[in-house]
Amino acid sequence: MNAVTRLLAAALVTGVCACAHAAWPDKPIKLIVTFAPGGASDIVARTIAEPLGQKLGQPVVVDNRPGAGGSVGGLATVQAPADGYTLMMANSTPLSIGPFVLDKQPYDPVKQFTHVFYAGSAPVLFMASPKAGINSLVDLAKQASSKDGIAFGSGGPASIGHISGEFFKALAKGNMQHVAYKGGAPMTTDLLGGQIPVGIDVITAFVPLVKGGQVKGLAVTSAARSPLLPEVPTTAEAGYPKLRVDNYFGVSGPAGLSKEVTDELYVALAEVLTQPAVLKKLEDLDIVYHKMTQSEYAALVASQISEWAPIIKASGAKL
Repeated sequence: MNAVTRLLAAALVTGVCACAHAAWPDKPIKLIVTFAPGGASDIVARTIAEPLGQKLGQPVVVDNRPGAGGSVGGLATVQAPADGYTLMMANSTPLSIGPFVLDKQPYDPVKQFTHVFYAGSAPVLFMASPKAGINSLVDLAKQASSKDGIAFGSGGPASIGHISGEFFKALAKGNMQHVAYKGGAPMTTDLLGGQIPVGIDVITAFVPLVKGGQVKGLAVTSAARSPLLPEVPTTAEAGYPKLRVDNYFGVSGPAGLSKEVTDELYVALAEVLTQPAVLKKLEDLDIVYHKMTQSEYAALVASQISEWAPIIKASGAKL
C-alpha cells in the first residue's frame, strides 16, 4: 500500500467513525425515573428533559419505573444497551440505598453504571399534617416514645425519606411505623388528608404546601436553613445534629457508554444547567447546583454509598 492509498484509507476510516458518532442520537432517548410521577426525581427529570432534547436534537422521554426502593428503574437501566438511548435520573435512593435493602443486591451501583452528570442536591424535609398536632421534632420524638408510637410516610420503601425516618427513630429511641408509598405524590395526598400524621421526603415538592399552611415543616436536614423556608429549623437546631442528609440528583446510564456519547451528553447537560429558566426551577425546588466533572460525580456516588451503609444496616430496613 503506497502513501496515497494509506492516506485515503485513513481518511475513509475517520469519515466512517465521524459519521457513526454524528448519528447519535438519531431517535428518542428514554430517561428512566425510579419513582412515580410527581416526586422530586420526576420533577427534576421533566425540568431538564425538554431543553436537553432541544440540545441533542431528539426528544428525551421520561419513563417512570417505580418499585423496590428505586431498584426496578435501576435494574432496567443497567440491563439496557449501552448505546446512549436509555438513561436514568439518578439520585441517592436507587444508587445508595435501594440495592442494599434487598435480600439479593440486584446490581452494583458503581461498576454497572456510567455516572455522567451531577445536577444538584436537596435536603430532606420532616413535615406533619396540621391535624396531627406535631409542631417540632421534639413533639415527634415525644409521640414516638408514647405507648402507641406514630406512623410516618415516605415516597417508597428504602427511599431516602424512609431511611431518614429510620435514622431519626434510632436517634429518638422511639416507635415509628413506616408507611411506604409508590412515590412522593400519593404520600402527599394522604398527608394532606390526615390519613398519615407525618411525612418525610426530599423538600422539592413540598415548599408551596408548607408556605400555604397545608403541612407543617418540622425540620430540614441541611447544614443551613432553606432560603425557601427560612422559618423551618435545621435538624441540628431542632436537637438532632447527626441527622444530616442530602439527596443528590444526576444523570447516569449503563456501564460501557462510549466516551463520545458520554462527553456529548455531559456538554449538552452542562449547557442546559446554564439556562436561567432551568436554574430558577431548580432553585424553586431548593436544589443547589454546582458544576462537577464526570469523575467527581462518580466519586460522590461511591462516597455516599460508604456513608449510608452503616445507617442502612443500623436501621434494619428490608424489602
